[in-house]
Amino acid sequence: MASLETQLADGLHGRYEIVRPLGEGGMAVVFLARDLRHDRGVALKVLRPEISADVGAERFLREIKMAAGLTHPHILPVYDSGEANGLLFYVMPNMEGRSLRERLERERQLPLDQAVRITREVAAALDYAHRQNVLHRDIKPENILLHESNAMVADFGIGKALSGSGSITRTGMAVGTPAYMSPEQASADSELDGRSDQYSLGCVLYEMLTGEPPFTGPTAQAIIAKRFMTPVPKVSVSRDVPDELERVVTRSLARAPADRFASLGDFGEALGHVFRDADSSTSHPTPPEAPKGAPPPKAIAVLPLANMSADPENEYFSDGMTEEIINALAKVPGLQVASRSSCFAFKGKQVDVREVGEKLGVGSVLEGSVRKIGNKIRITAQLINVENGYHLWSETYNRQLEDVFEIQEELSRAIVDALKLRLASDSDQLVVPTKNIEAYNLYLKARFFYHRFTEASLRKSLEAYERVLRLEPSYARAYAGMADCWCRLADDWMAPDDAYPRAKTAATRALEHDPQLADAYTSLGKVLGWYEWRFADAEQQLRRAVTLGPNYAEAHFAFGSVLPAVGLLGEAISEFRKALALDPLDPGFSRWLVRFLVFAGANSDAIAQGDKTIELGEEFFLVYLDIGSAYLALGDAERALEWYRKGQALEESVRSYDACIVRALARLDRREEGEEILARLEEESKQHYIRSEIMATGYAALGDFDHAFESLERAYQTRSGGLIYLNVDPAYAPLRGDPRFADLVTRIGLK
Repeated sequence: MASLETQLADGLHGRYEIVRPLGEGGMAVVFLARDLRHDRGVALKVLRPEISADVGAERFLREIKMAAGLTHPHILPVYDSGEANGLLFYVMPNMEGRSLRERLERERQLPLDQAVRITREVAAALDYAHRQNVLHRDIKPENILLHESNAMVADFGIGKALSGSGSITRTGMAVGTPAYMSPEQASADSELDGRSDQYSLGCVLYEMLTGEPPFTGPTAQAIIAKRFMTPVPKVSVSRDVPDELERVVTRSLARAPADRFASLGDFGEALGHVFRDADSSTSHPTPPEAPKGAPPPKAIAVLPLANMSADPENEYFSDGMTEEIINALAKVPGLQVASRSSCFAFKGKQVDVREVGEKLGVGSVLEGSVRKIGNKIRITAQLINVENGYHLWSETYNRQLEDVFEIQEELSRAIVDALKLRLASDSDQLVVPTKNIEAYNLYLKARFFYHRFTEASLRKSLEAYERVLRLEPSYARAYAGMADCWCRLADDWMAPDDAYPRAKTAATRALEHDPQLADAYTSLGKVLGWYEWRFADAEQQLRRAVTLGPNYAEAHFAFGSVLPAVGLLGEAISEFRKALALDPLDPGFSRWLVRFLVFAGANSDAIAQGDKTIELGEEFFLVYLDIGSAYLALGDAERALEWYRKGQALEESVRSYDACIVRALARLDRREEGEEILARLEEESKQHYIRSEIMATGYAALGDFDHAFESLERAYQTRSGGLIYLNVDPAYAPLRGDPRFADLVTRIGLK
């Protein structure tokens, strides 16, 4: 390998720096390398010299170019390819240590919901590739990578390129891996179709469920012989699975292609029907499935427009313009729009648009500035292609303030034209004008304060909304904004029985004026689920919210938040993944995913996700607590205490959560310290609102069940939202054998 590494390093001098080998197989070697142009770590895969010579540069580069054209959230992108010193190579993101194979080596079998979710994500990627007339030919756990728990398929195009290699075909063996190879591929059939990849994926699913592929043997020939002579073994012999799942797996492994599912899309859909909890549909913000042969959807990020006004107080206006343009573009069919919080993560930073594209998964970026002087505004905007940095379109608008809606409409339509998209109808209105420009100005201020997410700023936001509604009483979006504020204030800063009824009133008024407002349905669903405990009604309203606003990340988050109450923890985690895919830089959505992974017992995954959340750049005290809970579940009370104290030391922390510290102290036999914390919280509760259900977890950890249930009863009387997780939160585990716990669960109506 040393000579190969030297040969490659010489050929790539000035472009890539070879760091070290990552792995090798019979046909290729993978190196960790540094992309010198972009200063990033990459995985560089090079064919062995004899294979490179046999395949030929023209054939190899043609197939890799075709693979590089595949754009799908579950396909690992190809950054580069070429020939260097007679060696053929291609470059991918570095995913060291993240293959499904490595996870299977650690865990052997995967939970049912995770196995089905991974299979559905790979099926979606393969179905897309097949519609572009690209087969994979070597689906196996080594080629399925796990990025933030989502599946990504690697090595597209390699199988097709190698299939013409004389050194391989002379052996009489088809390209592929025997344990996962379809019967027709094992027979070296030249007329393969997508059902061959389906068979391979069926083998992978079988292995995730049982711990080994369906056919094994001491040699490749023995494995292939079994495939032709032995019936498909039952999954249920090794593991208890639903009967319908057994039938789906068996059908995907049918010996004759005609007996399998017609497509990978049908295979994935069948799995979704079988196992609702594992239904992730997609963990990326993709629209409903496009027609056969349709191009991938467009995706755009709107960076915060810079405030060029002399008065820094006008920042609310430039931020508001950005959010309004995001909302307008979100209405365009076939256009994916990065959510506000992810776009605003780049505010005030000098960033390359390619970095934005990579982090947010978009192909174009809108940037610009706003200058507001009195009643005059000047907006400049440029639409930039992420791949090459070229401007697709630019414009400057000099208007009066009352023309602001006209500017937003013109700007949005110009972007639609530049991206070669079409509206559902030429008469579609992307921007709905407000009757009163003063009310609209106040509305932008209200949104500005809302997004600061502190108690003081939320109350300022409410004051601004109230002023809006005095000027324009029928302004539906202002009512919806008020509902957002009350929901945000509830529990942590206000007693739920004070805040949530106000949120419900505001959301209801919003829907009276605009029955299609997804954010109003979202707030209404939160109230019904978190406060009124009408879980079936909450599920109905939130399903409507995600239908009306499929790209509205908050709706997916709220939907996921109530699903554990109806026994759907797996689907809840999937909804959080959707929210996070729509808004990948939002620490709040990431933090909730951490929490639910703890609920599901996936504590190592929770810690990893928690680290990613902290890397997003915002100190969010609750994620520190969730990481602490994960360590506590893993038996490391010292680390848990460290994380709990770190979270509660942050300025934004809520004192109720000091009870988490008690849980760690109890494990360390430091009972007196824990009792002192709870006594202090009891005193503080006489002065301001304290979350009693959080205090109950501290008492439970100390074994003081009477005080724990007294606290839970107080929480029940104020209808605290945390109670809906009694059945899944491990903090309540010590109480579950007490009859009082079952009574409380029944009264709340949990499943």
